[in-house]
Amino acid sequence: MESVYTVKGMTCGHCVSSVSAEVCRLDGVTEVRIDLAAGSVTVTSAGPLELAAVAAAVDEAGYELAGARS
Repeated sequence: MESVYTVKGMTCGHCVSSVSAEVCRLDGVTEVRIDLAAGSVTVTSAGPLELAAVAAAVDEAGYELAGARS
């Protein structure tokens, strides 16, 4: 399953690394791809992810989840 999230505040490679590391820790996540210019985070997972869990992971990295689409 693939979901795309919009994350506010990412501006550099460090941002990408931080968000990737936190989202990768979620159960079932197999891949995280980030388009820094678009502010999008594409997550591939074994099943649906709880939006609250993704938001918490992004928050832990220091950024804000601004939207989601599957």
